[in-house]
Amino acid sequence: MPTPRPGDPAPAFAGETDRGEHVSLDGLRGKKVVLYFYPKDDTPGCTREACGFRDRAEDFAKKNAVIIGVSTDTNKSHARFREKYNLPFSLLPDEEKRIVNAYGVWVEKSNYGKKYMGTERTTFVIDEDGKIAKVYPKVKVDGHIDKVLAEL
Repeated sequence: MPTPRPGDPAPAFAGETDRGEHVSLDGLRGKKVVLYFYPKDDTPGCTREACGFRDRAEDFAKKNAVIIGVSTDTNKSHARFREKYNLPFSLLPDEEKRIVNAYGVWVEKSNYGKKYMGTERTTFVIDEDGKIAKVYPKVKVDGHIDKVLAEL
């Protein structure tokens, strides 16, 4: 699927977090949603990104924004990752790859010449009405969280 662009309705998503909480786009109407996709729990870049969001979580909350991380890892993996780094926001599993496909971030990647399918690190800001406000494709972690926060 193509990646949604600013102005497009955000693809619906719903699921249960490792804490047993039901999270859905419909349930978040009236709030900004920072939906960030990352490749894998507890890897160096993903950990830096998650901890960056953690460290600025209160600043996002002051701007009426909810942070949700999505990867294709299991809830068990998410629970370990969230607890290890004291992440205050929801991590949503996408083992069936419905959300990553709906947002167009399940892509062919290459590492040392080997091709494989994986999640492209991408952040979407969804406005209070459920429309895509901003897309940050192919995210480089350094400086990313501050940029998203400044542009909310």
